Amino acid sequence: MTIRVAFAGYRGKMGVALLPGLEAASDIEVVARLTSRDDLSRVLEMERPDVLIDFTTPACARLQVETALQCGVHPVSGTTGFSEGDLDRLRTLAEERRIGALIAPNFSIGALLMMRLAVEAAPHFEGVEVLEAHHATKRDAPSGTAKRTAEMIGRARGECGPSSGEAAARGQRIAGVPVHSLRLPGCVAHQEIVFGTTGQTLSIRHDVMDRSAYLPGLLLGVRRVGGLPGMVIGLESLLFSEPAC
Repeated sequence: MTIRVAFAGYRGKMGVALLPGLEAASDIEVVARLTSRDDLSRVLEMERPDVLIDFTTPACARLQVETALQCGVHPVSGTTGFSEGDLDRLRTLAEERRIGALIAPNFSIGALLMMRLAVEAAPHFEGVEVLEAHHATKRDAPSGTAKRTAEMIGRARGECGPSSGEAAARGQRIAGVPVHSLRLPGCVAHQEIVFGTTGQTLSIRHDVMDRSAYLPGLLLGVRRVGGLPGMVIGLESLLFSEPAC
């Protein structure tokens, strides 16, 4: 069975890197390529895709995902920067429409394994901090991956709470975990989690040198989203048989 896909944001950094791999997949047909100038609902009604891939911006991603759900199309979004209110509204809509949806802060298999290893380590160390670095044009700081990592570590340590911090310093405390962001030319995506306790430290690091690293995870999401029972946050739900914290 061929999965018909529409791709929103195909001209962006992620789109340019991932579209050729999607087009090369034998079970996927890219039926529409969308920019911000296109009328999404009209395109979805005309082309009848099964899945909408969204790699746009936080300002328009919520509307992209909402429109897909209203049109009966499964959204797979890699855009970060959704607010909790956005996620609540989209989750409710997906449940009402009974449509599977996936919002994934990171499609890299290595990054997901890094996060899972961090959850395993979290209860055994007194201190932990997250450092992440991305390209200079990335609009959100901290990254969605860093936020998700801190939240997972916080739950594993029994410590949850709202984000706090000074935006000017690009540092926040998320679920009790300090998170630091760098935005530099030459970076793609890098994250390190540093744990510390008496007499020892443990570092878990993941580096993306090329955006093609996200293709296997994206293909997994596109192939599995139709079977989801509603909206799922994080690709790890499709990778691991037992959920991490």
